[in-house]
Order: sequence, then C-alpha cells, then structure tokens
Amino acid sequence: MFLNQFLLLAAVLFCIGVYGVISRRNGVMVLMSIELILNSVNINLVAFSAMTGAVSGQVFALFVIAVAAAEVGVGLAIVLAIFRNYRSVDLDDVDLMKG
Repeated sequence: MFLNQFLLLAAVLFCIGVYGVISRRNGVMVLMSIELILNSVNINLVAFSAMTGAVSGQVFALFVIAVAAAEVGVGLAIVLAIFRNYRSVDLDDVDLMKG
C-alpha cells in the first residue's frame, strides 16, 4: 500500500473528528471526536515511520495513546460531574458551573 492512502484515511478521520468537536453539544460525542483526531495523528505517525524505516514515529504513537487514555479518564470525570449536577451531558450547561 502507498503512503497517500494512509494520509487520505488520516485526513478523513481528522475532518470527521473536527466536525464532531465543533458541531456536537453532547460531552461524550465530543470526547469520541477528540479520540478520532488522536487516532488520525497515530495513523500519520505510523505511516511516516514505516515509510522512513525509523521507529520514532511508532514510539510517539504510543505516547499519543497514553495521552488519549488520560484524556478519556479526565474527560469522563468532567462529563459525570456535569451529569450529576444537571442530569444532562449537554455542554451548554458548563457555563452554569461558574463559582
């Protein structure tokens, strides 16, 4: 397979993720869209790493996976806090949590 196929797949996933972050109001859907963005970055890192023969892209991909796991943990904790207070995961309710 050629590099441009992986880059096209990563670009499509990145665009879907950005659209999901911008247009969604549901907190869980925003977290899933961020995961799509991070997965598209991983595809780029591994594809360029395989093309050049270096291992550094795959190592960076592992770090991105670790950061994504931490992001999901913190993000779900925030979404659960919003749900406990407002019985909704609508992100428009976040500005009501000032204090």
